[in-house]
Amino acid sequence: MIEPTGLRARKKARTHDAIADAAISLFLAHGFDQVSVSDIAAAAEVSKPTLFRYFPTKEDLVLHRFADHHGEAARVVRGRRPGDSPVAALHRHFRAGLDRYEPVTGLCDHPAVVEFHRLVFTTPSLTGRLTQYMLEDEQALAEALDPGPDIRARLKAAQVLAVQRVLARTNWQKIADGRTAPDVHPEAVTDADHAFAQLR
Repeated sequence: MIEPTGLRARKKARTHDAIADAAISLFLAHGFDQVSVSDIAAAAEVSKPTLFRYFPTKEDLVLHRFADHHGEAARVVRGRRPGDSPVAALHRHFRAGLDRYEPVTGLCDHPAVVEFHRLVFTTPSLTGRLTQYMLEDEQALAEALDPGPDIRARLKAAQVLAVQRVLARTNWQKIADGRTAPDVHPEAVTDADHAFAQLR
């Protein structure tokens, strides 16, 4: 009997999510370096080869949560309204994320999100892998700004992503120190407005 494609896709998605959820739970409970891939495979009830088919590296078990935002700045620039500058579009996009308390802006006080960010920011191998993601985002944004070899586009892309990273890390630190997202929100907006004004 031939299995319908839709059913196969749903089963694969369930397996992916089960592995990722097991990994994050174990990492948060015991620390990234203290948990082995074998531990995760056992918790998710899959073999190690199956786990590696879904997640090529141990770091990817954590950082897949950033996948939706991979290349986001470049997409914002390419999809901006006529007459908008790239920086204006990126500023508006970041401000909208703050208003929605999106985790990627650092302005999210859900305990699981705060602990997830703590895991990422305090584990050297994860921060190193995240840096690789950011370099790829930088290249994509530079190409969206100017597909030519001009170094000015690379410099602007690096500056934009550095600003977003500093803003997000600052917001997260305030929340990790015990403040609520609504309490931090006005400061986060002011900081973002100031930072993007400097970029302009």
